[in-house]
Parts: sequence; structure tokens; C-alpha cells
Amino acid sequence: MTTQPASMASMPVTNKPRTRTIEQRQRLWGWVFLSPWIIGFLVFTLFPMIASLAFSFTDFSIGKEIKFIGLANWANLFQDPVTRNSLWVTLRFALISVPIAILFPLGMAALLNSKLLFGKPVLRVLFYMPYIVPAISGIFVWQSFLNGQTGWLNRILRLIGIADPPNWLFDPRFLSFGLVMIGLWGVGNAMLTMLASMQGVPTELYEAARVDGANGWTLFRRITLPMISPVILYNLVLSVIGLMQYFTVPFILSNTTRSNPDTNFFNLNLYRTAFQFQQMGFASAQAWFIFLIALALTVGIFATSKRWVYYASGE
Repeated sequence: MTTQPASMASMPVTNKPRTRTIEQRQRLWGWVFLSPWIIGFLVFTLFPMIASLAFSFTDFSIGKEIKFIGLANWANLFQDPVTRNSLWVTLRFALISVPIAILFPLGMAALLNSKLLFGKPVLRVLFYMPYIVPAISGIFVWQSFLNGQTGWLNRILRLIGIADPPNWLFDPRFLSFGLVMIGLWGVGNAMLTMLASMQGVPTELYEAARVDGANGWTLFRRITLPMISPVILYNLVLSVIGLMQYFTVPFILSNTTRSNPDTNFFNLNLYRTAFQFQQMGFASAQAWFIFLIALALTVGIFATSKRWVYYASGE
């Protein structure tokens, strides 16, 4: 039988405090720095979304008692002619603007990536600068530029022989094209992302294709487009979601010009329903309806992307 030395037996037993490892401290500080965003998301995003979903089943108006009405607001989405028209205006504009919002910056990026232009760094800066201009200021500039009587665009058209140019912001036949021109003012960001993606394509692919006799169009169609398809997908999703949130341009135009039903986009109608007519319950149903449409379109784009998006690390 073994016995401990007397010196060890008399030694007091102390409980050392448990120290955190470096990984645990880093994780703790990570949560500390993330906490402002998490709190902001919970208070200003998640809670309002849950509240609006609950309000969509009520007859909620500011200053009045909240009454539960079930699916009446959702049924009214398909019965209200103004809501149906605003949805049609939004979807019709999307069919015109989304292809242009993808093809135009793609063409600009291809031009800047070619050897046909001089001063490319200056041109890249000039094309990107409108993207950082405040949206309100840009809209007022374009409103003056597209004015049917005194706008510079119509003055130029008259100089080249077009005696009766269109009224871009009032004629329903040309209104969508006028809004598309305003939207093209800020495609510099999409252009830069596509240009950066084009410059990342391995040059060996182009050299091998040229040896096989491929021309410029074949190189662009068979090599450039597949290699930058993830960036095209990224810009396509952003364009669709942005159009489902399209509000600033029609809001400014509707407040500075006479009322036009062709500028009554869905989000503008939602704003008027909530803050002009005080129908918060119906506006909440409208908000969730456009959110579900945007979600369905986004899911559909990702579902079809397997057929046309190429990932270098994939199969």
C-alpha cells in the first residue's frame, strides 16, 4: 500500500479557473461584432415581416380597431382592378427591361474587353460613375432630358428630321422605353462585374480555339458566355428582384407629372394603399403577394440555371 509524502498531503487543493481557448474567444467576439446586425435584422426586418403577414388577415387601418377577416384581403388581390392593372404594368415592364438590363451591360463589357477601344480605364470610370449618382437626382435629370416638348432627346430627333418625336413619359406606347432608358443609366455595376469575369477567362481556351479556326463570334458564344454564365445568373437574379421592388422612378414621376395608370407599378400602388388610403391590412397582403412572386421567379431561375450555367469546378 502506497502513501503520499507528507508535503504533498498537506498541499491545499485549488480549483483553477477554466480558460477559454483561442477558438472560443474568436467565436465569442464574432458574435459580439455580429450582434448589431442580428438585432437590426430581428427588429427591423423579421418582426415587421411577421407582423405584416398577420395584418394581411385583418381589416387593419390606422386609428381603427383591428378585425380578423381571414382570406378576404388575399381574395381582393384578384378582384381589385387597380391591383390587377399594377401587377400587369410591372410584369409587362419586366419582360421589356430584364433582357435589356442583361444584354446592354454584356455588350458594353465585351466592347471594353476587346482591342477596339483606346482609353479603357477612363471609359470604365465614365460608365460606372452614373451608378453612384443619387437616384433622385438622376431621375430629375432624365425627366428633363425626356421631356416631350423641351427635352434634349426630342430636340436631337427634330434636328435629324423627325418632326413629331414621341412623348416618352406620357405616351403609353413609348413609356416603357423611356423608363428603360432611365434604368440603363445605372448599369455600370453590372457592366463591371461582367467585364471582370471576362478578363478572368483563361487565355489558353481562346488560343486553342483560334488554332482550330474559330472566329470572334464563335469564341464569344462558345467560350466567353459559358465561362461568365455564373455572373450573368447573378445579375439576372438581381434584376428580377429589383423589378419586383421597382418604386423610386414611378413614384418621382407620378408626383411631378399628371397621374398616369401606366406608371402605377405594383409597389407604387402598395404605397398608396398603405399611406394614402390607410388600408394597412390590404397593403400587407399586397406586400406578401409580390414577395411570393419574386420568390417564385427566383426559384424558377435557379431551377433552370442547371441547363445554361457552367461552373468550372462542377461536372
